[in-house]
Amino acid sequence: MTFKQDFLWGGATAANQLEGAFDVAGKGLSVADAMPGGKSRMQILGSDTFDWSIDADKYMYPNHKGIDHYHRFKEDIALFAEMGFKCYRFSIAWSRIFPMGDETKANEAGLAFYEQVIDECLKYDIEPVITISHYEMPLNLAKAYGGWKNREIVGFYENFAKAVLTRFHTKVKYWMTFNEINSAIALPALSQGMVATTGGDQQQNIFQAWHHQFVASSLAVKIGHELNPDLQIGCMIIYATTYSYDSNPVNQVATMLQNQAFNYFCADVQVRGEYPAYTQKLFKEKGVSQLAIEDGDLALLKAYTVDYVGFSYYMSAVQNVTDKDADTVDGNILGGVKNPFLEASDWGWQIDPTGLRIALNDLHGRYQVPLFIVENGLGAYDKVEADGTINDDYRIDYLAKHIQAMSDAVEDGVELMGYTPWGCIDLVSASTGEMSKRYGFIYVDLDDNIEGTGNRSKKKSFEWYKKVIATKGEDLTND
Repeated sequence: MTFKQDFLWGGATAANQLEGAFDVAGKGLSVADAMPGGKSRMQILGSDTFDWSIDADKYMYPNHKGIDHYHRFKEDIALFAEMGFKCYRFSIAWSRIFPMGDETKANEAGLAFYEQVIDECLKYDIEPVITISHYEMPLNLAKAYGGWKNREIVGFYENFAKAVLTRFHTKVKYWMTFNEINSAIALPALSQGMVATTGGDQQQNIFQAWHHQFVASSLAVKIGHELNPDLQIGCMIIYATTYSYDSNPVNQVATMLQNQAFNYFCADVQVRGEYPAYTQKLFKEKGVSQLAIEDGDLALLKAYTVDYVGFSYYMSAVQNVTDKDADTVDGNILGGVKNPFLEASDWGWQIDPTGLRIALNDLHGRYQVPLFIVENGLGAYDKVEADGTINDDYRIDYLAKHIQAMSDAVEDGVELMGYTPWGCIDLVSASTGEMSKRYGFIYVDLDDNIEGTGNRSKKKSFEWYKKVIATKGEDLTND
């Protein structure tokens, strides 16, 4: 067997994209609740005028309803168990625990809900893998405090992390501190709660916010390891294998710099416990002056590094600074130049399984810690046939090729903990707020207006992934 016996096969979701029940049982508003749905979501969040106001007359807010996982989690987890999941990655909505974010006392109803979710997983011997903060910081912290550039947020996150780690550390072994922390380089609204009207268009604020998040992450590691030294607490980044447009040394250097700024910087600090040697050069390129670093911060970063690197991998990218007329494509936060050797998804994300093998070797060689692929998948339009079947062979093909790349990387010597494909059940897309951009093995009967029965049904990929897990990744055939 290529994959070890305790390999964590499973799936991944995020609270704000599937739970719904946005104002139930004391939950406060989150930044996700203020994100309009539709293909222009990212443009709206990145505009000069967006101020986190909710305008229900102008926009629709699909995250408010999600797929109603809040009320149907037992049904959904039973389906995960039927597939044979060994783990389930999900997040805890910060504003369910601290509705405004700045309270001192946790909302018991929120903690009780997640205790039920965790217990339901454990009933089926499914290991919970929890992301503490996944694109859903309390809206009050974004509006009243200006997001993560404000040092006060560190203390609020510490209270949040302490509340959930203290409550669940005897039941949950695997944690991650922030989802796709490096996504802020292009869109700080998601992970840092900052938009242009609160300084999110300034690189100085983004890097200062990162410093605060690094400190907060180390505090979470400290809390967790003091509760139980065996807890595994990781960081989580987007990784996009990046190629040079051609062999021109200028493009090669541009690729190196892009890797440092996007693929490496946040993980370098969280894994190695210190700012990398290229930091001052990066600051100069980004127009960043010295950060406000308090006494004890750097010692904390060094003492409480993460135990593993979790990452999302959907696509690769091409770096080009020489050919201004080259065709471009969309991507996960960052797009880039079109790669003529690759096909693309319905949303223009370039499909590159071999790039995952490269990513795994690169990250393992750089950090020498276990790796965990916590997001990977194909967003696509799914068609329900007259008989109710959904033949998503394109998804099976995508995942099979990526799992084969994982297998190749493990044979290369990479230490890989597990694999949780994104959106194991259809949910609201983070990038567009659409339901029609589907990733799941399980179809949810809702449209982009969150209208429909909400009924769950199995796609063809459901039985295929069940077989993959049962054979520990050995049988990837589609029959």
